[in-house]
Amino acid sequence: MTTVTLVGTRLAEAGAEFVYRGEASGCADCPYRDQCLNLTTGNRYRITNVRQSGQTLDCAMHDTGVRAVEVEPAPIQANVPSKGAYAGSKASLMGPCPHTECPSHPYCEPAGAEFDEEYRISEITGDPPHDYCMLDRDLTLVELEAPEDG
Repeated sequence: MTTVTLVGTRLAEAGAEFVYRGEASGCADCPYRDQCLNLTTGNRYRITNVRQSGQTLDCAMHDTGVRAVEVEPAPIQANVPSKGAYAGSKASLMGPCPHTECPSHPYCEPAGAEFDEEYRISEITGDPPHDYCMLDRDLTLVELEAPEDG
């Protein structure tokens, strides 16, 4: 489902993805609060369209202002345990990993997903980008369905 919201002009490009972090301190007295603070905190979104008819609005948090865009919940690329991982099954993330230099780290701790939640796998992508897991985890790279807005 598509939702119209406001994002910083630097992010306002079709295909860009972001995780909505909620209200910031500068939002308190903003006249555009209702148009901007209308997403689910912690969810990942993809911009599907930038409203060309809209103007750039001043914003206390974005130095170049904000633009109206259409967004939809975005799927999440993640590493999950290989055992039982198939399209349609549910999976959880393995937990934190201290090896931030690993090429799989962004998939083991993906933005927009929580460790204590279960997600439905929409697609098996394949092997993770690492040669070996430093925590000796047997992982598969998958696409998790976008969490529902709510």
